[in-house]
Amino acid sequence: MSILEHPAGGYKKIFESCEELAEPIPAHVSGKIPAWLTGSLLRMGPGLFEIGDEPFYHLFDGQALIHKFDLKDGHVTYYRRFIRTDAYVRAMTEKRIVITEFGTAAYPDPCKNIFSRFFTYFQGIEVTDNCLVNIYPIGEDFYACTETNYITKVDPDTLETIKKVDLCNYLSVNGVTAHPHTEPDGTVYNIGNCFGKNMSLAYNIVKIPPPQEDKSDPIEKSKVLVQFPSSERYKPSYIHSFGMTENYFVFVETPVKINLLKFLTSWSIRGTNYMDCFESNDKMGTWFHLATKNPGEYMDHKFRTSAFNLFHHINCYEDQGFVVVDLCTWKGHDFVYNYLYLANVRQNWEEVKKAALRAPQPEVRRYVLPLDIHRVRDIMIGKNLVSLPYTTATAVMCSDGTVWLEPEVLFSGPRQAFEFPQINYKKYCGKNYTFAYGLGLNHFIPDRICKLNVKSKETWIWQEPDAYPSEPLFVQSPDAKDEDDGVLLSIVVKPGVTQRPAFLLILNATDLTEIARAEVDVMIPVTLHGLYKP
Repeated sequence: MSILEHPAGGYKKIFESCEELAEPIPAHVSGKIPAWLTGSLLRMGPGLFEIGDEPFYHLFDGQALIHKFDLKDGHVTYYRRFIRTDAYVRAMTEKRIVITEFGTAAYPDPCKNIFSRFFTYFQGIEVTDNCLVNIYPIGEDFYACTETNYITKVDPDTLETIKKVDLCNYLSVNGVTAHPHTEPDGTVYNIGNCFGKNMSLAYNIVKIPPPQEDKSDPIEKSKVLVQFPSSERYKPSYIHSFGMTENYFVFVETPVKINLLKFLTSWSIRGTNYMDCFESNDKMGTWFHLATKNPGEYMDHKFRTSAFNLFHHINCYEDQGFVVVDLCTWKGHDFVYNYLYLANVRQNWEEVKKAALRAPQPEVRRYVLPLDIHRVRDIMIGKNLVSLPYTTATAVMCSDGTVWLEPEVLFSGPRQAFEFPQINYKKYCGKNYTFAYGLGLNHFIPDRICKLNVKSKETWIWQEPDAYPSEPLFVQSPDAKDEDDGVLLSIVVKPGVTQRPAFLLILNATDLTEIARAEVDVMIPVTLHGLYKP
């Protein structure tokens, strides 16, 4: 893997505002798009990084923009629109930031008198609905989401905003992740923190049923399936994703905490935002939790390991009495999001590199959790319980009944992250698999697409100078025989070119060779997550 340098700072362009499009625009196609690849690539991300003279400060603050590349008969069009969330509509109406975002505080209307402004501070928390992180299907519908209790129904064809949905009306959760799991029949699972017994915090796995025969809304039939306890009563861990095998849920409780008391009181303090409420517990390390899916029951196994940040699970599966968990980790308890303020990622290249030196270091890791630990607890103290022949990961029984986990490292490079992971989800989610695809972050700047063989640790790379790709989405070919038979779709930006500075890149998922690209004559800002809709 060659590590590119970016002294020209072209990456700064992907963190700049853009305008939505009045109608889809045609793309210039080079190469030959597979005839079977007919559908839409939908992507979410920030598209507006300031409101008038008021800037947003964090990468996850910009107003939600939905992108769509339509592919049909070898032709491609590109379209984008801002989601009409309350946060966006009110900001456009009042020409200022009205609702506090992840790293940017909203202030009272300066036109109000001093008494009105005073009482505004004590109205309570107005949670954002800025759904810039991901989009996923529920039943026959599609919802854009962030990590709060609000999701926004959108039309995947016209990109129109349909309605805002408050999940608190149906479920006992304070919010849910932007990374649900979906089964082949359309059943959706997600996780979010909640108040458990005696007002202590817990984490609920929620289940949304598949499309209903009577065409009713599946969200109305949502339920809590199982609950995980919290290691701290008033400080839930930050959750960005979770794992699911055929029979188990995997929840990793990291030392990055939300100080709930501060969160509940901070909106009465001028200038406080979500990021101000995070803190790290430098003593707890990281805890792994398991629960069965059917029936949903918590398994009281105490798995422990050293501290790390976690945002994305790659995959989990069961094998011979073990659960194998592959993760994109960041070493230590310092919160990675502290390094994703726009002021940091917009710096000149040498300053970007210096900041990344201070940040937690990325590593792809495999952990192995033994399932039947009660039976061997007394006779295996101090011994490794993992007997799988293909991994060096260990799980050692301790005298206090905890199991200490050490990982096998699948990929590691200094300040070179394998992140935003994807797999052949349709066929291999929750199953023993071989290949993962990811976005390569070079000192937090996305500059390559990666493929990783998790068995052999072999890697493949696509990259071009001054090119900034997005999360690669795997689309399986209709006649696929092997796990990696298919293509990868990624939006790439090349700010240095004078014409058509952005394109949809189509790669052969087997070897990451280019099949085609569809170039458009507009800049496209950074996107986070998305899906391919056939």
